Amino acid sequence: MSQLISGSDLRTVHAVPLTPYDQRDQVNFDLYARHVQGMYAAGVRVFLPAAGTSEFHSLSQSEIVEIVSVTCEAAGPEALILAPVSGAIGDAISLAQESLKRGAAGLLVMPLTHPYLSDSGAADYYERLIKETQASTIIYKTRDIPSDELLLKLAADKYIAGVKYAVNQMDQFQAIVDQNSSECEWLCGSAERFAPYYMMAGATGFTSGAINLCPRLVLALHAALADQNYTEAMSLQRMILPIEQFRARSGESYSISMLKYGMQALGLDFGSARPPQRQLTSEEHQEIELLLQPILEHEKSLQGS
Repeated sequence: MSQLISGSDLRTVHAVPLTPYDQRDQVNFDLYARHVQGMYAAGVRVFLPAAGTSEFHSLSQSEIVEIVSVTCEAAGPEALILAPVSGAIGDAISLAQESLKRGAAGLLVMPLTHPYLSDSGAADYYERLIKETQASTIIYKTRDIPSDELLLKLAADKYIAGVKYAVNQMDQFQAIVDQNSSECEWLCGSAERFAPYYMMAGATGFTSGAINLCPRLVLALHAALADQNYTEAMSLQRMILPIEQFRARSGESYSISMLKYGMQALGLDFGSARPPQRQLTSEEHQEIELLLQPILEHEKSLQGS
């Protein structure tokens, strides 16, 4: 059994590093390691490698394990690495155990995509995963199941370190935080567009994909929110917002593709997202380049501060 995660370690931005591919569509681990090291140098301390924005659903289990391992090595012992798991319960347990062996401090249970879901079935899934791994676990909620009632019940388990909540109903989120009496951390799973409102309602951290492009800017946003400096926070959020608004187009189908092309502006070729992720047009490339210019200039201004 690995040491359990302290809730205070989760009260920050959770970075989802993009997965770069070479021209043979193989993961470019050298480039990936350098990217993780760059984010760590900028101040990132919590990483969710191979998770949603990292193309979890397009990666093999062996690729996920190797990405987790490289993240642990590149970020170093002071960073907190959470490995994503999902799918068939046996596969999820195997993936979790191998990732923990390779250095992950805990697990992120991705949203369940099985048909015919029920709360009782979801509870069986989470409880069996916890029993088999005895690792600190974050549950990712994007839909009705798991219900808030189930999450409150699960939150009492010492192995549940947090809930990544991404339903975006603020009154509903505030109600569950108010009812919680455990040490579980409640986190915004919907990035910068919703982070200020989640944190005002009781979240202590948020997940970010934009942090791949502007880590100092995103960390400054979290710091302002944590200090309840909402004027500064909303100014920073508006600076980042064009990235998130572009990603949110057409049912958020640009979420990965936009960021991967955005890395070109940093001089890093991460390749295109794997199918079935959306591919971008030349016009969209130009639009991304233009909207990123002021954001990256602001990010650069923070490097020496």
